Amino acid sequence: MRIAYALLDPGIGVFGTKGASVHVQEVIRALRADGHEVSVFCTRTNDDVPSDLADLEVHRHRLPKGTGAERERAVVAASAAIAEEIAAGDFDLVYERYSLFSDVAARLTAPAAPGGRATPAAAAAGAVRAIPSILEVNAPLIDEQRHHRSLADEAGARAATHRQLRGASLVTCVSGAVAEWTLTEGADPARVVVTPNGVNTRRITPRPAVPATRPQTLPEKTPPTNAVPEGPVTVGFVGTLKPWHGTDLLLRAIARTDERLRLDVCGTGPQQPELEQLAARLGIADRVRFRGAVAPEQVPEVLHGIDIAAAPYPAGEHYFSPLKVYEYLAAGLPVVASAIGTIPELLGHGALGVLVEPGDVDALAAALDDLAADPACRARLAADAREAAVSEHDWQIRCRELLQRLEIDPVAAPALREVLL
Repeated sequence: MRIAYALLDPGIGVFGTKGASVHVQEVIRALRADGHEVSVFCTRTNDDVPSDLADLEVHRHRLPKGTGAERERAVVAASAAIAEEIAAGDFDLVYERYSLFSDVAARLTAPAAPGGRATPAAAAAGAVRAIPSILEVNAPLIDEQRHHRSLADEAGARAATHRQLRGASLVTCVSGAVAEWTLTEGADPARVVVTPNGVNTRRITPRPAVPATRPQTLPEKTPPTNAVPEGPVTVGFVGTLKPWHGTDLLLRAIARTDERLRLDVCGTGPQQPELEQLAARLGIADRVRFRGAVAPEQVPEVLHGIDIAAAPYPAGEHYFSPLKVYEYLAAGLPVVASAIGTIPELLGHGALGVLVEPGDVDALAAALDDLAADPACRARLAADAREAAVSEHDWQIRCRELLQRLEIDPVAAPALREVLL
């Protein structure tokens, strides 16, 4: 199929380094790996172009400089222009990442009325034929924007969201909590599915010393008694340094662990200066490495240098499907993570990693110490993690399932290339 991928969020570059950009790239890779032709329509690109996406067709609609209401109006205008550009092409599917003030998919997917004539919504959008669409919803953006940033025209944002949720052929949500939010905003339950995030298991692989299949001769874990690691053990964190990722909790936990444990922080964000100061106050500055921003192409190598991976989310609302945890699994790493949101299910309720109470620094430190002192347990968890990533969580599996849903659901999927008279 020819697929138009729409990304109008001005905060996400197609070729950026943060998690949202990685997510965009991996969905595109998965679709292309299955033979689909993908063209991207966006408002921001960034400069970290992976070599395997250098040939990607990208149409950028540049937004004028401005903030607040001015920027919001610019996204509205871009949405209309991009929808018109896609409609003029020969696309079989529109895949849009939900963004505030955009309604690209809804403009293009309005189904035909009885008799084959365009509905008023389709006519108003200037559509000449209906194009099936998938709307990917990763967060309740209206709530996020209001609480963490600024939202000048909330009524406009909500109206565009309602058009998207009601107009898309299929609404795919990263978690049950996000799906519930879409229903409260008017989505048709028959068109809403939950599709957790995934991982590219060909890009993210175990380091050579870690086997890709479960060892058959490893003993079951026996809790060590006053054991200490025989040498340095590297704990790793990959992600944006923002309060809701709990990196400060991880620093405090490292300060309470055996001194042989080191911390490697891959990523940057507004909290980095504060976290560096915290490490100094805790007396662990010499045990912590802050790498700063790292291009996605370099992340697999960073993961190869980690012995234990951490996802120390604090207590509170958690509607995410953490990309970092999927990458940890694919890298064949033992994981210590907060028992919050979707993480317990992802980690098999403890079968694929160690779960700790969110915000409990002592429990986090104890879990890290125990794993550091038990290499057999680490190896067993690592092998099981990799196996689960490959068999259950690969991005190609996720994308294939979505396309299959679209093709077999007569309610959610208008016929391909349906001409509106």
